Amino acid sequence: MWCLSGLSVALALALALVPGPAGALKGGECEVCVTFLGKFYQQLQDDNVKFTSGDIEKAIIRSCRDAKGKENRFCYYIGATSDAATKIINEVSKPLSFHVPVEKICEKLKKKDSQICELKYDKQLDLTTVDLKKLKVKDLKKILEEWGESCKGCAEKSDFIRKITELMPKYAPAAARARTDL
Repeated sequence: MWCLSGLSVALALALALVPGPAGALKGGECEVCVTFLGKFYQQLQDDNVKFTSGDIEKAIIRSCRDAKGKENRFCYYIGATSDAATKIINEVSKPLSFHVPVEKICEKLKKKDSQICELKYDKQLDLTTVDLKKLKVKDLKKILEEWGESCKGCAEKSDFIRKITELMPKYAPAAARARTDL
């Protein structure tokens, strides 16, 4: 039979109740959340927005209208898009109004919805060195999508490659120059 003194029971309870680093974000975790909210917070400061919860909430919704890709998905998760099913935007706007660091806000959001911290940015392709012929059509479409372009009437992989090389001087001039130097 185990015999515990009152002191050891109190110590065990105290250790169990002390919050540890378990909730802290690890390196690279919540990448989209931290990056998006960091840029957003900086924009608020640059625009001299009043740091009230209501003003911040309106600014998030405006900012999310222009968000694309993973950032748009983040906006959906916090309820800042028109088609969002949940609305936890106040979990962002209220702490931001008190200048809480974005990492702490993302930690709290992770507890509410773990999907938020699972969002990761897609790896950027180096168009100066990548062989377009070796990419999948999905990746070629993604390049055009990032540029805000589409390839109407493209049926073959070669059509997508032709469109990308056509638009490269406009969207990636350094990569276009590097490719002509080869």
